[in-house]
Amino acid sequence: MPGSGERMTPLDILAHLVAFDTESSKPNLALIDWVAAYLDGWGVPYSRIPNAAGDRAALFATIGPPVDGGVVLSGHTDVVPVVGQAWTADPFTLRVADGRAYGRGAVDMKGFCATALALVPDYLAADLKRPIHILLSYDEETTCLGVMDAIARFGLDLPRPGAVIVGEPTDLEVADAHKSIVTFHTTVHGHEAHSAKPMLGANAVMAACDLVSGLNAIADRMIARGDASGRFDPPATTVHVGTIHGGTARNILPKECAFHWEFRGLPDLDMAEIPRLFQAKAEAVTRERLNRYGPFGRIETVEEIAIPGLLPDPGSEAERLALRMANRNRTVSMPYATEAGRFQQAGIPTVVCGPGSIDQAHQPDEFITLAALRDGEAFLRRLIEACAA
Repeated sequence: MPGSGERMTPLDILAHLVAFDTESSKPNLALIDWVAAYLDGWGVPYSRIPNAAGDRAALFATIGPPVDGGVVLSGHTDVVPVVGQAWTADPFTLRVADGRAYGRGAVDMKGFCATALALVPDYLAADLKRPIHILLSYDEETTCLGVMDAIARFGLDLPRPGAVIVGEPTDLEVADAHKSIVTFHTTVHGHEAHSAKPMLGANAVMAACDLVSGLNAIADRMIARGDASGRFDPPATTVHVGTIHGGTARNILPKECAFHWEFRGLPDLDMAEIPRLFQAKAEAVTRERLNRYGPFGRIETVEEIAIPGLLPDPGSEAERLALRMANRNRTVSMPYATEAGRFQQAGIPTVVCGPGSIDQAHQPDEFITLAALRDGEAFLRRLIEACAA
């Protein structure tokens, strides 16, 4: 554990954070314990915010006056799995070579978290007029729900911030927009019969194929609609089927077929539109194919994850502050989803801006360059100046 008031560099802290295996399927409590001890050493107040099961926790720390209107530096502590990836060294031991720091989570996004924590003594020394908050979350890589309990407490027993900067790797470009992600699992229930007598049952696989064909039609509809903003690549809401499986033998009408699917919506998409279109298709397939010869079948669809998009909010407090800190004069959009939409839905101006490139994330030998860490530190030092003015 860190000692009392022990000053550490971003690289020092990154080495500690990477050493904790915080894959999303695993607890993050050991990492949170380490961060809590580090903050205790500097006398920084914080709140631990556990999940319902008690095996994960977020942490919300405040430096400066305990008032509303501060700036949140938001980072997630969970990382994607390493299984099956061809790492050249232990992914949970930080390795520095050739101007790069290698390790799982180095860029996505423990590098940002480490830099935000390393500057704690500088925040304390700056006589901040506006508080700086550090929010470390969990489950970002799966549901983006790990910030929700903290958000629910803003304005109650936690100060309500005036701006949020989500430090995902953007090469310090200021992103004010990204797509939503909504995922589903659909199960088609048919009725087994001999394949020579299809009228005695319901073929779940063929019904599922009709549904997938319907998703193709929805995808084509979204492509034709396009992206009026001209900011996204690809320039449309996308629809995707990732897995499908069903049936037991060639000559048996399949009793069941299931598939996973998703859409990634432009931020102005009504998130109920595609489920509504799919439901209409499912009702037609149930009526016209599954139950053509009798009440044999049904279709169940379960929404698994729904992560909102981030809508542009021109001139917001978060945008103005981040552009100034990053020395940029324009915003960009991102192709991946983040926790930013959760904050925005709570009415808090939010942007995504952090050091390093998303191109290195989720890969074997993930890395962040040392130059990117230095740039991230300079970015946060300009935030200190802004909050102390």
